[in-house]
Amino acid sequence: MNQKTSNMDFRRMLGHYGDSVRDRWAHTPGWQRWIVYVLLIIGALLLPSETIGSFMSPYTDWASILFFPIGTYVVLAIGLNVVVGQAGLLDLGFVAFYAVGGYSMALLGTRLGWNFWLILLVGIGICALSGITLGGPTLRLRGDYLAIVTLGFGEIIRITARNTDEIGGPNGIRGIPHPPSFGDLELFGVKIFKYGVLDPRPYYYLLVALAVIVIILVKRWEKSRVGRAWAAIREDEDAAEVMGVPTFRFKMLAFAVGASIGGAMGVMWASKVISLNPNDFQFLLSATILAAVVMGGAGNLPGVMLGAFVVAWLPERFRGLQEYRMLIFGAVLVVLMIFRPQGLLPSRQRKAELKEGSGGMGSLGAEVPGPESRGEEVASK
Repeated sequence: MNQKTSNMDFRRMLGHYGDSVRDRWAHTPGWQRWIVYVLLIIGALLLPSETIGSFMSPYTDWASILFFPIGTYVVLAIGLNVVVGQAGLLDLGFVAFYAVGGYSMALLGTRLGWNFWLILLVGIGICALSGITLGGPTLRLRGDYLAIVTLGFGEIIRITARNTDEIGGPNGIRGIPHPPSFGDLELFGVKIFKYGVLDPRPYYYLLVALAVIVIILVKRWEKSRVGRAWAAIREDEDAAEVMGVPTFRFKMLAFAVGASIGGAMGVMWASKVISLNPNDFQFLLSATILAAVVMGGAGNLPGVMLGAFVVAWLPERFRGLQEYRMLIFGAVLVVLMIFRPQGLLPSRQRKAELKEGSGGMGSLGAEVPGPESRGEEVASK
């Protein structure tokens, strides 16, 4: 009894501290916010420093890890958060859009010789169309049924790629071109527009630019009528439809936006690695990105990015422990879900939904009481 009560008090203390920080930020003048944003971007550009890398990744190259898995997971988590965190649609096949973007870069770059920037735009369009194609027949489903269908879609894409010799079959595609290099502009001693095999830092800076653009667009959507419609669908789809929200149309839009972000990251990743094959797009990647979204705080963009960073960084930080590193990684996830079931940096809406039992995932698990309500029931006894 005392242990459960103390755990509940600890959660409340963390929640109160997070709310106070959020309130202070909400009343911060615009010019101060922009200063913080600029400082964060500068901090991201400084991350490849060897001084930072000596602690963050003593066993592997820190700059390479910043691009993949850390940076890649962050962008993918932002895209999946649109679907899961904002619209409340549980998608277990998000890796499929990442694969479509990667194969778009590989095929259009090697077969047609297209420029990277053109392929990036075309890949985003193809992935948006893929999201609409998947969403058309499936988004009338809800909860675990939707999760099963999206899981099947992800596996269909991977198995089709493995069994189609015209796109490389199980051997994949090699010789994928890099983005075109131009100029000799240097940043922190790195030619940031010189893309090659050896130095991963120019790709990381390109990924930072992509992440900034994606964050701006996603935040604009979140604060618009579209974001309010997604929140209404997540909390109660039936009530939203009764109130006049065209739920099917907005769910399709969420899938298209999330797929576009995943596809853009797939194009960029493929241009860096030179070769790809179907084994690069396993279901485990979808599950990992979903874990990052939930652990960080579904629906809250800073929390999702933090969750993706932790999920990607922890296994690399403890790589020297060999097979035990995954045991440590799993233990950290369990501890975080016990003490912070709503995520590291949850949104207020998600906390309210967890308290009511919906878990911030729409109808999925809506009949299960939330952890706070269970704690209050135990304390009352």
